[in-house]
Amino acid sequence: MVYFSHPACLEHDPRTELPGHPENPERLRVLEAHLERLDWLGWERRPAPAAGEAELELVHSRAHVERIRELCEAGGGPIDVDTAVGSASYQAALHAAGGACEMTRALLGGEARCGFCAVRPPGHHAEPEQAMGFCLFNTVAVAAALAIAELGAGRVFVFDWDVHHGNGTEAAFRERDDVLYASIHQAGIFPGTGARTETGIGPGEGFTINLPVPAGSGEETWLPLVEDVVVPAAERFRPDLVLISAGYDAHTADPLAGCELATESFARMSRQMRDFATSAGAPLGVVLEGGYEPQASAESVAATLAALAE
Repeated sequence: MVYFSHPACLEHDPRTELPGHPENPERLRVLEAHLERLDWLGWERRPAPAAGEAELELVHSRAHVERIRELCEAGGGPIDVDTAVGSASYQAALHAAGGACEMTRALLGGEARCGFCAVRPPGHHAEPEQAMGFCLFNTVAVAAALAIAELGAGRVFVFDWDVHHGNGTEAAFRERDDVLYASIHQAGIFPGTGARTETGIGPGEGFTINLPVPAGSGEETWLPLVEDVVVPAAERFRPDLVLISAGYDAHTADPLAGCELATESFARMSRQMRDFATSAGAPLGVVLEGGYEPQASAESVAATLAALAE
C-alpha cells in the first residue's frame, strides 16, 4: 500500500487571488497532521514526482498546458470566478498529476495492490482545453490515459464519488470504450452536468454512468447505488485498473454541498470498491479530489486508508 504526496502541493494557494477560497493548503496540512498522528496507518509514503508535459498531453492540449504554465510564470492570476493560480501553482499541479502517474506505475508494475494520492489542486473538473472548478489538470484522467497508452492496461474503470460531477473526466473519455466512468454526485449543483442521459458518445456510448442524487442523500442512497449499479457495471467491464476520484465533499459537515455522508460512509464505499477490485484481480488507486471541511475530510481519508488496508 503506497501513499503519494509532495510539499509542492502545499504551495498552490488560490486565496492570493480569491480571498477565502475553500480549496487551500489547509486541506492537505490538516490531513497529513491527522495521518501522522495515526502513524500513517501502515501505508508506505513516497514522494509524488512531477509529471512531464507529455504525460499531461495524453489528456490535455498542448495549448492548455502552455496557458497554465505561462500564467503561473507571469505570477499568476484568476482563470475564472472560482479558479486562480499563483507562481507556484504549475509545479503543484505537475506533482499532483505526477503522483497519480507514479502510483499507477507502482500498481500496474505489481509493487502494491492499493495506492492513495494526497495531492492538490484537485483535477476532475479540468477538461482537455479548460481549467475550471478549482482544477488545472485532470489528475485521474492523466493516470488512466497513461495506464492504457504506456503501461499495458486494456481497460480502466474510474469511479468518482466527489459530490460534484467530474465533467472533465467525462469529457476526456466520453468517446472511448476503454475507460468506464461512473459518478455519483449531487444533482443541481456545480458544474451542472452529469445527467443520467449522459452515457457517452459514439464508440463511448454506454461507458459513462451518471447517478445524480438529491440534496440530503446519505449512505442509504449512495451505498445501494454502488452495490446495485456501479459494481455490476464494473464487473461487466472487467477492468485492468480501478481508479477512484475521491472527493470528501459529500460529507455532512462539508460547506459546499448538501449530501449527508458520514465518515464511516467513506470507509464502507472503500470496502465495496476494494472487494470489487480484489475479485476482478485489478489494483486500486485513489486520488484526492474535493473536501472542504478539513478535519472531516482528514478523518474520512483516514477511514478510506484503514478500510483499504484491512
